[in-house]
Amino acid sequence: MRQHKRVREIERICDHHFEREDLVIAALTHPSAAEGKPVSASYERLEFLGDSLLGSIVALAIFRRFPSMDEGELSMIKTTLVSGKMLSKVGGELGIGPLILLGTSERGTGARGMKKALEDVYEALVAALYLDGGFEVACRFVERTVLCHASPTMAERPLSPKSRLQEVTQRDFKCGPEYKLVGEEGPAHTPTFTSVAIVEGRRVGRGKGPSKKESEAAAAFDALANLGYVPSRASGGESGTDDGRDAQSARGDEHVS
Repeated sequence: MRQHKRVREIERICDHHFEREDLVIAALTHPSAAEGKPVSASYERLEFLGDSLLGSIVALAIFRRFPSMDEGELSMIKTTLVSGKMLSKVGGELGIGPLILLGTSERGTGARGMKKALEDVYEALVAALYLDGGFEVACRFVERTVLCHASPTMAERPLSPKSRLQEVTQRDFKCGPEYKLVGEEGPAHTPTFTSVAIVEGRRVGRGKGPSKKESEAAAAFDALANLGYVPSRASGGESGTDDGRDAQSARGDEHVS
């Protein structure tokens, strides 16, 4: 497809006439198709700017749209709306895929490579719209394509234990959790891993699982229970109860359901 046709098609998709067509071409150009050219020739710099703009636009919009929601609920909605899964889905529905300029090395990556490219190009287009038309132009595009999917039910979707622990510790302790593998037992074909969750240098959770990832998830859930964010459960990983009580006392009596 010729360059001017790509520009016209993007203008139709974005509902905006670009004064700077170079921004459109850069936003559509995968780094693999810009080897040996200036950094501005691919979408990487635009993607960097677009990621921040998109986050700000979405945060401002849902802040206004859902006045009764707390920080945690708004964060869950924002996370869903700006996720790679959402952006690649939107980019595909808009018909951006066939317009992306890929280098030879990327043409054989299939659906997985295209999914990431769609996500990156969407963010790059947000930046291109901002640079060419201003903040309101970028806002209208995001409103029409992403914010139209915003729903209060997004705040009700449970996060994974690790994501939830990350969220609450960042909010209440101003630091994220760390995980440490402390044990591995059993035969090689069916091992059992033991991990601990650490917050502010203190062990607050312990869990076991058939993989390192699952043992960390179990440790995160145990930490959430010990810190008072979720009800404790009888089954599950071993609990670091003493450390958990100390950490809970340190944060006060507030509980998050």
